[in-house]
Amino acid sequence: MTLSDQNKPAIEVSHLVKTFAGVTAVNDVSFTVEKGEIIGFLGPNGAGKSTTMRMLTGYMPATSGSISICGYPVATQSEEIKRRVGYMPENNPLPEDMRISEYLYYRGRLKEVPRSKLGSRIDEVLEVCDLKRVRHRIIGQLSKGYRQRIGIAEAILAEPPVIIMDEPTIGLDPHQIIIVRDLIASLRGRMTVIISSHILPEIEMTCDRVLIINQGRVVAQGTPAALRREILGHVRYEMVVAGNFERLSEALSHVYSNLSIAVPEDIDGLGFKQVVVTTDHDGELGEALLKALIDAEYRVRSLNRQRPTLEDVFLAATRRSWDVIDKK
Repeated sequence: MTLSDQNKPAIEVSHLVKTFAGVTAVNDVSFTVEKGEIIGFLGPNGAGKSTTMRMLTGYMPATSGSISICGYPVATQSEEIKRRVGYMPENNPLPEDMRISEYLYYRGRLKEVPRSKLGSRIDEVLEVCDLKRVRHRIIGQLSKGYRQRIGIAEAILAEPPVIIMDEPTIGLDPHQIIIVRDLIASLRGRMTVIISSHILPEIEMTCDRVLIINQGRVVAQGTPAALRREILGHVRYEMVVAGNFERLSEALSHVYSNLSIAVPEDIDGLGFKQVVVTTDHDGELGEALLKALIDAEYRVRSLNRQRPTLEDVFLAATRRSWDVIDKK
């Protein structure tokens, strides 16, 4: 590893722009990814995700702006970038007539993996990607799930510091998705990973941070928890409770200073009501709310936390960006 690799973030993108025949696909995008992070790159179809990923790898030149990988500028150091980036494109093209082990050996030689290390490294990635038992199968005879894992194996084969995966779980069944999720999570700390996916629960479980892009612009970035606070600003607790509702605010006031309490009508004629408590506190308050209610002699039938999902954040962030565009 060179001094440039050691002292720089894994990825730095500054004011990136890409236009096609006068149409702007990527518009002033900037972000930084630190070493060992796993980043989810989200956006609607046509938002500019795949275009940005292709520019990160050097497969497509930027119209303007700059990208550096481990301190090396993509625009002028293409050979250094190829050594430091493993790329799995969407609908990854694979040779139909090669066996898995043959293909990985061929790709390993192209990636300059020393012959003395290539055999053992192929064994490692076959094990990690759960491909060992089919290593001698012809790729054209394999299912979509196997092909996706072959693409990941090829991307990590030369142990590059940066991995970029465009929709690695597309077309997979739930079991295959779990395998790929665990595989990506195993790279944390060892490699920097940018992954795009439309399966948002997988992104939330796997990634340290997310970037949301719409109409070619980054409209939100941060941890899922931080984005919930920033964009949605609340967590909901739904409780079915009976008791003196005039004292409810007082009974819950010491749990957290910023609680909004809504009490609808009776739900069963027996005095129980479905109370909705909204708060900007992202931590767990359920136990404290339950204790406060019991201490104040309320009867509690149920208490459930309705925490916004990453899908809620995604929809709100993209909707907010569309509102800004419409006002212009």
